[in-house]
Amino acid sequence: MPSIKSLSKGLQVYKTIVAYDKPIYAKQLCEKLNIEKSTMSRLLKTLLDEGFISYLENSHTLIATPIHAKAEKKTKIELIVQKTTTLLNEIHTQTNECAYLGIFDNYKVLYLNQVDNSNRIIKTRNNIGLQAPLHTNALGKSILAFGNYDIEKIKLNPYTANTITDIKKLKKSLNEVRENGYAIDDKEYQDAMRCVAVPLFNHENILIASVGISGTKERLTLEKSKEFGKILSDIVNGYTIVV
Repeated sequence: MPSIKSLSKGLQVYKTIVAYDKPIYAKQLCEKLNIEKSTMSRLLKTLLDEGFISYLENSHTLIATPIHAKAEKKTKIELIVQKTTTLLNEIHTQTNECAYLGIFDNYKVLYLNQVDNSNRIIKTRNNIGLQAPLHTNALGKSILAFGNYDIEKIKLNPYTANTITDIKKLKKSLNEVRENGYAIDDKEYQDAMRCVAVPLFNHENILIASVGISGTKERLTLEKSKEFGKILSDIVNGYTIVV
């Protein structure tokens, strides 16, 4: 049976990174394996997306992710999803809006799960697996406000006219999140949508994720968003998550 060329090349790249045993640049990989830059870019993106490799912090060099670490991360993610499904259902029941679960992932928020059992004709798209910039949405801002992360590393790119693109304004916004206990995305990632989110801590009071809701700007007015922020806080405070 003939081999799959793209898979074969991807494995070659991964094995080369592992064998090199120190951080390596994409350019070096191109030279070592005689692979064109565009092809290498696609191969590396796949390996990065699947968690087999990662960038060394604050650099453009690549390192291999140990397989056991990848497996442990997958297991932890599956456990978080399993332990919070009831919570998301409760959030959806009390708000009648699409409920989400997100975690910090390489200075982005990774959407792990969502629940929308409404009877609306047009529902929120499936966002599971989506990565979104932390500064643009309620899940991300909730994680930044209550986690221990270096916000100077965030690229404050604009996505709408309301996106926060100034570091001082972001810091002020995060202080407000801490004071209120919840975060609001006021059309900062998508023009027609608002989101509300709260931090989620485990039984040892360690931040593990963020949960929240999203809805159209017509349904989720700012006043309604603040009301839901308090409701979300009350719901989450009644749950003990052991992971």
